[in-house]
Amino acid sequence: MCGIAGLFSKSLEVSERLGGHLGQMLLQLGDRGPDSAGVAFYRDPAPAGSCKVSLLEPAPGHDWAGVQDALAEAFGAGEPEVRASHAVFVVDAEPPEAERWLRERYPELRVMSAGQTIEIYKEEGSPRRFVERFRLADMQGSHALGHTRMATESRVTTEHSHPFSTGLDLCLVHNGSLSNHNRLRARLRRAGIEFRTDNDSEVAAGYLTHRLRGGASLEQALEGCLEDLDGFYTFAVGTADGFAVLRDPIACKPAVMAETDEWVAMASEYRAIAALPGAEHATVWEPEPGRVYVWERARV
Repeated sequence: MCGIAGLFSKSLEVSERLGGHLGQMLLQLGDRGPDSAGVAFYRDPAPAGSCKVSLLEPAPGHDWAGVQDALAEAFGAGEPEVRASHAVFVVDAEPPEAERWLRERYPELRVMSAGQTIEIYKEEGSPRRFVERFRLADMQGSHALGHTRMATESRVTTEHSHPFSTGLDLCLVHNGSLSNHNRLRARLRRAGIEFRTDNDSEVAAGYLTHRLRGGASLEQALEGCLEDLDGFYTFAVGTADGFAVLRDPIACKPAVMAETDEWVAMASEYRAIAALPGAEHATVWEPEPGRVYVWERARV
């Protein structure tokens, strides 16, 4: 099952209420994925020479002030934005350097994402609880992806939940199942891609990171999925500039897209899009099998 939601803002009004809109979409998709929920927001770019890192502390009550003091001493860092079990820090360092330091100094923490604009929050439990606990209604941004999970390929944990990020400002959410992910994971590891779970969706994210590092465009990397990934899937992929959607050539997993003058949206079911303002006037279509759809800032 699983539910995917994506929202790309084309107006200040939608950007200011992006979290509330995405939260309503996730609530509509809650029965497609009752095991966990997660979101990737793109907002508030870090200054040049700095990066944003999203951290998860699995145990409650972590001393984020202590982490801030240590980061400030090592690199320079401001006060984090804390939401439930996650905290987002802006660090005066390049992302790879900040990630290495965090993993060595705080191995109990999980780096959910790193980059200039991305923030990832995810947690096991019902989507409704997630939307409330992470206060999505007060989040702003340029675009965002969300996911509600029904676990079929791996355990129900926060780490196994979507979105998955395997590269700077890149994330992926997935509805479906891959049959060759174990073989592909081994190949990608030899190429330097790191994985932290046995989830097949993380392999798809790692494949895209590998192709992008090799010089492919996002469209080219997604087109490569049609040759190199076996199984059935709908992917929604987030980048610093926008998001992309791809269904496998059989397209047995549901997906719908819609566009107005104010936003572009995609979801596993139309009822999630119907929760958006002006949905009744939107152009609505089902994405074609094997075709890449991309919306980026430069294209609006």
